[in-house]
Amino acid sequence: MTENLKRKTVSGVMWSAIERFSLQGVQFVMQLVMARLLLPSDYGMIAMLTIFLQIAQAFIDSGFTNALIQKKDRTEVDYSTVFYFNIIIALLFYCILFVSAPLIAKFYNMPDLILVMRVMALSLIILSFSAIHKTKLTIEINFKIQSKITLIAAGISGIIGIGIAYWGYGVWALVYQSILNAMLTTILFNCFYRWKPLKTFSMKSFKRLFSFGSKLLVSGLIHTVYYNLYGIVIGKRFSAAELGYYTRAEQFAILPSYNLSAIITRVTFPILSSIQDDNERLASTYRKYIRLSSYLIFPLMVGLASLANPLVDLFLTEKWNGTVALLQILCFDWMFDHLSGINLNLLYVKGRSDLALRLEIIKKIIAITILLASIPLGIIGMCLGRVLYSLIATYANTYYTNSLIGLSFRTQLKDIIPYLILSLAMGGVVYATTYLGLSNIVQLIIGITIGILFYISISYIFKITSLKVLLQLIHK
Repeated sequence: MTENLKRKTVSGVMWSAIERFSLQGVQFVMQLVMARLLLPSDYGMIAMLTIFLQIAQAFIDSGFTNALIQKKDRTEVDYSTVFYFNIIIALLFYCILFVSAPLIAKFYNMPDLILVMRVMALSLIILSFSAIHKTKLTIEINFKIQSKITLIAAGISGIIGIGIAYWGYGVWALVYQSILNAMLTTILFNCFYRWKPLKTFSMKSFKRLFSFGSKLLVSGLIHTVYYNLYGIVIGKRFSAAELGYYTRAEQFAILPSYNLSAIITRVTFPILSSIQDDNERLASTYRKYIRLSSYLIFPLMVGLASLANPLVDLFLTEKWNGTVALLQILCFDWMFDHLSGINLNLLYVKGRSDLALRLEIIKKIIAITILLASIPLGIIGMCLGRVLYSLIATYANTYYTNSLIGLSFRTQLKDIIPYLILSLAMGGVVYATTYLGLSNIVQLIIGITIGILFYISISYIFKITSLKVLLQLIHK
């Protein structure tokens, strides 16, 4: 990795991490407080609507964000065209969701969902006015401004949401928090980053961007529908409370893995797009990213699974105990997500969204087969099915990486196996501390401390290179 790439990566990762984890940290604390004030069924109601909002958001973006980042000769006409397209599609989908709200409520047999959907969907329109601002900042690898905006918006909306929950408004606390967060985010993006669209919409620009983005749109839709199918099935077949347990377990499991993976992918995409024609350099750089991300993510996920019981008891109270087993299983599902993300990222860097779409179709045929087979086994069985699919998807995503730049699954497996073994050993030691009969907070303090010391000590003794790389990056 050249010094220029290393400098951009360190700066981008640092500010992206500050943005991501400050946001997640604030949201996490706020959600912990709200979880004590609200019921699992309140979160279950919101989860029932998530798939519809996420599908709408996928259409609004239509892959244009990645298309703009990947395109080397992007212009203001390109930005303006996407800006107007986002707003038009956001308005269209709001109307669709407004009209469809009674049907959605009837499907779940919950009349209260009608008004909740109609209010929640307003966030789609609001956020469409700041999408290009965020895209331009990402292209410039400027995550400093984004970190300020997201932290301020999350903090203010979270505090107000807690107040609304305290006053006994139930699910509406989550609704108003979401809307307020979208409003503040859009206002702040427009204040911190001055950009105005041209008064033009270019069909030529639209077609060029859509030729790349449309395949990402379909791929993203397939992925979004699949993961939200779990929420639909659980909400329909079981209860809102059980869906609340599942949703909360998912939110805990996502926190370390998905966020670190998102930071790496988000930062490296614009950087590596600039060297997309140098295969040898790409392969070398990708291996570094895979090793470093695995070194960080594996112990976090295994540690979270090991301490799930005292963590849930302490922060969410006993009424959320149904979350524990689901969280432990989902940790092993999300543990390999970064490998899939990094390998897919290469296809985007190479401009091969067609291959990404082909791969997504094949994977989701397998995934839905696993889902259908696991439904009779209950929620636990469905979560175990997700772990199985995660392993299959990780292998499948390396197929084109190998054909495009010669980075095979075997090579990647060889790079990450030491970190996986070390993490599992650490997890065993940490899990043993939960049998000491201590209070939840003491168990967490001891478990986390022992886990960190064990992981770093063994890394130092066996001279694991990623520890040295990590220390060098921190020092810089």
